[in-house]
Amino acid sequence: MDKKTLRVVAAIIEKDDRIMIARRNHGEHEGLWEFPGGKYEENETGEEALKREIREEFDTEIDIKDFLCTIGHSYDTFDLVMDCFICELVNDDMHLHDHSEIRFIDPEEGNIEWVPADRKVIEAYKKR
Repeated sequence: MDKKTLRVVAAIIEKDDRIMIARRNHGEHEGLWEFPGGKYEENETGEEALKREIREEFDTEIDIKDFLCTIGHSYDTFDLVMDCFICELVNDDMHLHDHSEIRFIDPEEGNIEWVPADRKVIEAYKKR
């Protein structure tokens, strides 16, 4: 049986030489850290999907500065294809709906318990 492929977007939100990470509060990877984002809806561009997801998850707006990379990761039950964008917050007013907390970290910080696919994103970010 073929595994389903899930296409998602992720935001690497920069602020003062730091990046925002969010701790998942549900699902298989609850408690692990990730870059926020989510699934594409039909006929959305990556930028449209990401702005919508950040509005839904944090009640805030972002500006998308640049495309970083597309990463692939194979989980047991599905394959993930994630388009990653470098962004900045339009303002600091946020309300968490899908995460238990957020932090702004130095990209070189090494003791983060990442969702598996997001490990590849932070490595790509540090190499750019």
